[in-house]
Amino acid sequence: MGKKVLLPAEKIDLSTVKYQKEQVEAPHLTGFWLKLFVKLIEAPILGTLILSRLKKENKMTEIFRNTVIPEPPMFKPEFPPQEPEADVLQLEEETKPEERVELALKCLPEYDPSRSLNSDSSSNFFYWKIRDYAHAYRSKLVTPSIIAERFISAMDEFKDKNPMAPLLLSYDAELIREQAATSTQRFEEGNPLSILDGIFMAIKDDIDCLPHPSKGGSSYAHEERPVKEDAASVASLRSCGVIMVGKANMHEFGLGISGNNPNHGTTRNPHALDRYTGGSSSGPAAIVASGLCVAALGTDGGGSVRIPSSLCGVVGLKSTYGRTSMEGSLCDSGTVEIIGPITTSVEDSILVYAAISRSSTAQKIAMNPSPPCFPMLNNDSSAALGSFRLGKYRDWFNDVVSSDISDKCEDVLNRLAEIHGCKTVEIVIPELTEMRNAHVVSIGSESACGLNPDYENGKKVKLTLDTRTSLAIFRSFSAVDYVAAQCFRSRLMYYHTEIFKKVDVIVTPTTGMTAPLIPPSSLRYGETNLHVAGHVMRFVVTANFLGFPAISVPVGYDKQGLPIGIQIIGRPWCEATILRLAAAIEDLCSMKKKPVQYYDLLKGD
Repeated sequence: MGKKVLLPAEKIDLSTVKYQKEQVEAPHLTGFWLKLFVKLIEAPILGTLILSRLKKENKMTEIFRNTVIPEPPMFKPEFPPQEPEADVLQLEEETKPEERVELALKCLPEYDPSRSLNSDSSSNFFYWKIRDYAHAYRSKLVTPSIIAERFISAMDEFKDKNPMAPLLLSYDAELIREQAATSTQRFEEGNPLSILDGIFMAIKDDIDCLPHPSKGGSSYAHEERPVKEDAASVASLRSCGVIMVGKANMHEFGLGISGNNPNHGTTRNPHALDRYTGGSSSGPAAIVASGLCVAALGTDGGGSVRIPSSLCGVVGLKSTYGRTSMEGSLCDSGTVEIIGPITTSVEDSILVYAAISRSSTAQKIAMNPSPPCFPMLNNDSSAALGSFRLGKYRDWFNDVVSSDISDKCEDVLNRLAEIHGCKTVEIVIPELTEMRNAHVVSIGSESACGLNPDYENGKKVKLTLDTRTSLAIFRSFSAVDYVAAQCFRSRLMYYHTEIFKKVDVIVTPTTGMTAPLIPPSSLRYGETNLHVAGHVMRFVVTANFLGFPAISVPVGYDKQGLPIGIQIIGRPWCEATILRLAAAIEDLCSMKKKPVQYYDLLKGD
């Protein structure tokens, strides 16, 4: 194959750019055939030949080995200065978490107590929000201790499920009772720590939360790395009075987007129990969608907060790279990951985000983040929304498995224009195939680097087969591949910087398909299905690879009743902008379907 020389990004003629539909060439395997495939790709000579063929068929060899890229590598997202956001409340990072939450609370619309326990339960389904729980606690309609007993009773139901479908991998009923009793006492004394006091939250299994181990969904990681203290984000939430219910299930080490986990059991989608939740934050999304927690923390390195949020019909927020501290997580040294909230509503995302929005010292030095801001939603937002320019790459937007997805998302854009005056602007984004592959090389190389000592020291046999498949691919990447991927990060950052001069946000569906079916044969040994992974990840990697903030908001259901999400990608550090638009979309799409698996802890139904 001949050498390909790219023009500098600033000289690309966008009128000549043609969208290329992604076709992932890889086998779909479960059971015996997956075991055989892993044996073959791990073989010294044959494995190299198979992996070389796979990479060549998926254009990786052409992109990274046979292309001259004129831009220098960008090893972490680097952002140009941004224009300040309008109609926002700006915070100082150094304030205490509970103070940040209190300020964010002042940005929300006035609370409507008609949604309380006294409301008519026969009306349309809706999820309880953080302020509903806070109102019930303050009004003495219920206590955190009562909610704890209801939660524990629901968890007991999951012990007998066959096959196993755990929401939590580490869980201590007595610890929950203790936290709830302490919170209940604070309410009795009239001294709750914040609006988050007594709120039940699950923590993904790759984020430290004392006294629970951090397994990362594996069978052994807790043996190698004992948990000594809370992760920074968990400590912030705990200082606000949050009740930590335990460590939520996930795809092993985050190396998959389905949520399949043969080690502990595969979490089921609350809307259709024969379908995946999406991953890798499978447990956090499912426990929120099931009504057992109003919020959970996940990690997002390749859509792992937004994908399961979309497939489970809840809200998933990915902040700007460097906005929230990764200290105390298993993935704390990569260039694409963040810790973010999964919630039942946009306003709850704002409150949880307020608590955890504090960069680490290293991030402050390297990234120079602008102060976090929250949208002022307690006044008429129509004026601010009316000036919004929504970037839409039509061919990309419509590249979905079912037109139900693009039609629902298109309808939302039309209603935003009709009701708020938002303007949709057609855009073109070059080199999306290159970006998807560069993201795979980046997150894959970084993951392989972290897991390689275990792989070499005999722990390989303890990994699931699909994790071993991913690691075999990732370990085949070279230094040439990794540096070339970072050169593409420079090019893609240039393209998007230019796009954001013309639009305020980029809008896409969150995923290219709704929740996939769980093959029964995948439950014991796992599954590799890179073709489905390509559909599910189609729109999410931009925010990870380039570090932008993004949010997934539910907008409806397909003809099978499966949730659909729309994604809003914003400029660096502009979380307030995407949260404002997300809140408007949520108002337009307020009709929700009650999940098949749902627990009303507030009413006790």
